[in-house]
Amino acid sequence: MKNQTNINFIPGDYVVYPSHGVGKIIGTESREVEKTNLELLVIRFEQERMTLRVPLDKAKISGLRTLSSSAQMDEALNTLQGKAKVKKTMWSRRAAEYEMKINSGSLVSIAEVVRDLYKKEDQGEQSYSERQMYQSALERLASEFAAIENVGKNEAVEKLEKIIDDSSDQAA
Repeated sequence: MKNQTNINFIPGDYVVYPSHGVGKIIGTESREVEKTNLELLVIRFEQERMTLRVPLDKAKISGLRTLSSSAQMDEALNTLQGKAKVKKTMWSRRAAEYEMKINSGSLVSIAEVVRDLYKKEDQGEQSYSERQMYQSALERLASEFAAIENVGKNEAVEKLEKIIDDSSDQAA
């Protein structure tokens, strides 16, 4: 068989799909679509209660990847500890940029969004869309952190927010 695409994708492993976050590979299946046989990778996203089927030959192109390494996660955690970069551009433009970063699948880019949109209780209000964007980025980062660290999702969220809290306390 000359299809080398599925080497990294083993049933039971966790993977990251950029627009959905962390999912678990259930297996592969064959389907005939318009007289073409397709080998599909079946991925279950528990958080969204969704099953996704990705053609094996399109898996890499679609951005599907294995979980990040510990070194990549450390880089994202270092990004969280950095100083928030709040631009003075209109929210709609920043929101589009944040959305692109979240859907990029890049841990560091997602960590930038979390860091930039994080607000402490005493820092004033966030708009509804800022909170939604923050939650979306935090969910993505926490789900991968939880899978890598083998902890629950809630524990991952708490640890990530503590990292941001601690670093913003030191900056003050």
